[in-house]
Amino acid sequence: MVAFTIEQIRDLMDKVTNVRNMSVIAHVDHGKSTLTDSLVQKAGIISAGKAGEARFMDTRKDEQERGITIKSTAISLYAAMTDEDVKDIKQKTQGNSFLINLIDSPGHVDFSSEVTAALRVTDGALVVVDTVEGVCVQTETVLRQALGERIKPVVIINKVDRALLELQVTKEDLYQSFSRTVESVNVIISTYVDPVLGDAQVFPEKGTVAFGSGLHGWAFTVRQFATKYSKKFGVDRSKMMERLWGDSYFNPKTKKWTNKDKDADGKPLERAFNMFVLDPIFRLFSAIMNFKKDEIPTLLEKLEISLKSDEKELEGKALLKVVMRKFLPAADALLEMIVLHLPSPVTAQNYRAETLYEGPSDDAICNAIRNCDPKADLMLYVSKMVPTSDKGRFYAFGRVFAGTVKSGQKVRIQGPNYQVGKKEDLFIKAIQRTVLMMGRNVEQIDDCPAGNIVGLVGIDQFLLKSGTITTSESAHNLKVMKFSVSPVVQVAVEVKNANDLPKLVEGLKRLSKSDPCVLTSMNESGEHIVAATGELHLEICLSDLENDHAGVPIKVSPPVVSYRETVEGESSMVALSKSPNKHNRIYVKAQPIDEEVSLDIENGVINPRDDFKARARILADKHGWDVTDARKIWCFGPDGNGPNLVVDQTKAVQYLNEIKDSVVAAFQWATKEGPIFGENCRSVRVNILDVTLHADAIHRGGGQIIPTMRRVTYASMLLAEPAIQEPIFLVEIQCPENAIGGIYSVLNKKRGQVISEEQRPGTPLFTVKAYLPVNESFGFTGELRQATGGQAFPQLIFDHWSILSGDVKDPTSKPGAIVKAKRERQGLKPEVPDYTEYYDKFLADLYALLYWLHVSDADGYETHASSCCRPIASSRHMTINDINGFEEIHKVQPGLLTVPQYDPLSNSNGQYPGMGQYQSQRSKRYLELTLQFQVGVTLQ
Repeated sequence: MVAFTIEQIRDLMDKVTNVRNMSVIAHVDHGKSTLTDSLVQKAGIISAGKAGEARFMDTRKDEQERGITIKSTAISLYAAMTDEDVKDIKQKTQGNSFLINLIDSPGHVDFSSEVTAALRVTDGALVVVDTVEGVCVQTETVLRQALGERIKPVVIINKVDRALLELQVTKEDLYQSFSRTVESVNVIISTYVDPVLGDAQVFPEKGTVAFGSGLHGWAFTVRQFATKYSKKFGVDRSKMMERLWGDSYFNPKTKKWTNKDKDADGKPLERAFNMFVLDPIFRLFSAIMNFKKDEIPTLLEKLEISLKSDEKELEGKALLKVVMRKFLPAADALLEMIVLHLPSPVTAQNYRAETLYEGPSDDAICNAIRNCDPKADLMLYVSKMVPTSDKGRFYAFGRVFAGTVKSGQKVRIQGPNYQVGKKEDLFIKAIQRTVLMMGRNVEQIDDCPAGNIVGLVGIDQFLLKSGTITTSESAHNLKVMKFSVSPVVQVAVEVKNANDLPKLVEGLKRLSKSDPCVLTSMNESGEHIVAATGELHLEICLSDLENDHAGVPIKVSPPVVSYRETVEGESSMVALSKSPNKHNRIYVKAQPIDEEVSLDIENGVINPRDDFKARARILADKHGWDVTDARKIWCFGPDGNGPNLVVDQTKAVQYLNEIKDSVVAAFQWATKEGPIFGENCRSVRVNILDVTLHADAIHRGGGQIIPTMRRVTYASMLLAEPAIQEPIFLVEIQCPENAIGGIYSVLNKKRGQVISEEQRPGTPLFTVKAYLPVNESFGFTGELRQATGGQAFPQLIFDHWSILSGDVKDPTSKPGAIVKAKRERQGLKPEVPDYTEYYDKFLADLYALLYWLHVSDADGYETHASSCCRPIASSRHMTINDINGFEEIHKVQPGLLTVPQYDPLSNSNGQYPGMGQYQSQRSKRYLELTLQFQVGVTLQ
């Protein structure tokens, strides 16, 4: 029987101090959904017998079949605490009733974008760690993400029953295993914690670590045992908690506590945690699992556990489950940790506001978020879309950070590209209904105040994946989520029956909405591309597409990997491109960006929306950039936030700001589809050295500048040792010692590189970590299981991009072969284009320049290169070398350059104006400008 009504939950929403928004995060198969069952059962939604097996939060059919969570699911639970517990809460509270908004998230790395979406709307995290496997790669990833969002963690060490039943460990071994796990978690926390969060480390003696078994439905914290013993011995509970963990021993003879593990006679003493906490549990396990029927009733009586008559008939594991659930109910331990140690929205938004809001940290909106004010203007962040039972429609799932959201309310729906004062990516619409997400069902509510999690109906067609909803015209966006994984595995999809094409297109739109990290696009040859984070993610997306979103049979190409285009050196010469009307010229050079800078951009440390001076400071202090360059970054690309930059290095160019928008648009286009094979670019910096523009605005519009900038970007990249970067997975494999040989042989075959191999203390398992190119990862899991007799279980997580060594223009090299295959698949010429395809020659300019070098006026005054050209040339990062070199580069026949066949400076009669004319106008500057603008000194 459900232990609460929707009205009760709605009343609690107004008492924001009694709300806890938390997500359950962990490595795959460490037991999140199973543990969550205990909380759902406590709220009366499922029966006690089913808890641990129902996996109530796994709502999809494929989640139930595969036994893994794929989508994060939210549920609101009502919890009543005792007066004694409420006294221990260090934040403000109102009464004994609490509302727990819990989100169960996936553990498989392919779905970590779901975890990011869950973390954004919560303030606390329950981190689940397997006793036997310990802290794994995904535990670290999700914990790091949580700390980055300023989310406070508490930990439960799960599957303790495995240690007792499978590994048959001793009490001291189990304590050491717990201690190591807690230490590993604290190392991660202290490495990534945000100083604003304070000390986020977890300690069993402070009640922020629980131990238990989700499957059997029991768990405990040191605080629970301390409460029992403090009553029994009449000792203060907080003192008792400190004694029940760490190097604390009790001497039963002298009835004294000590921190030495031997008594006065040199006899070993038992650790207090083992004696008072583990001993009763070990005894119960031993008596029940060894069928000692005479011991069981005495033990149950001592521990005050009463069984019903039908339960007394049980034996073995079934009896163990019932007894342990009654002795240490998991929900009590978890609720105690959640309510006592996780922050309420009022507490959390105070320190999270700055990381959430893009605008100034002192404006009215940011203050409203900080104060979690339900009467302020509405600020709500939609973190993901949840499909409804009505096909093609979605609930917008999110969190109210300020104000109150109501059914029928007119709101501003701001997409991720919205900027204050502009109309781009903005819709003004009414919310049809507000709903409460309850696991498999939804319940309607009239409104939802700040600090709570809510579902909205009727705005799904105005948002793609996520966005900000507000009622204030001056509100900036809430920051866009940063995902820890990238969609690096792609397939092309097509329909088996051509008539179904419109359904496929519609299905792809819905798929893109329903998953935070999937990318759907159409390439130049008309193929529909679906990009996902890994093999499993791709499989689930395609199954959803075929069965739900499109509902038509589809054909899928073999998976391919997405690469990145980059450069390894500086452009060997200045690239020049002229506009189609020949009146404008852009001169640029390309160079690589350091990997650290690219990572900082990708991780949001260096942000296009930051103040340019603050950003320049980071680039100068941390990465050694020139401050002037760092302040003159025009844009990031592609998509306005990628790891490629345009830097303005021009000096005194007229009309420059008028073409800035066109240059930015062209750069986004050029870095979205690079010159090598149309992939995104990465780590490319393009320096604009000079620009010559026509005086009339009509001759330097977007139609002239955009194609010119794109061509010159391509030319500069092709002149700068072009290369491709391939994505690399970090593989973590757990296996017994005898399987290690098989792992090495499979990794060697697939260009893998082992980086560490260590045994997990206290278990027979080894953990091998290696780097594996994504290109080689298809079928890796199957081959690995075959080579190790099914004993090795890999976890693959995207780690970094690595340059593939070799010449991209040589089809016999590894990168060359990849480029050729991809270009052919796209219907392009197999050869990488030469820079000359995008580079404009300037012989006419050279003739004009030669004339200037040799012209002399009637008085025999001669202008020397040194006096007028060289200073101009050097100020523009160029040097004038001898003409022969120029002839060689531009394949000009020798001797041709000595006769100026064409000269833009000659007058209509073919006469050259002498220097005297310019001197009489006192115009040395005129001469310089002529050279700069009309001629363009660009000799290399």
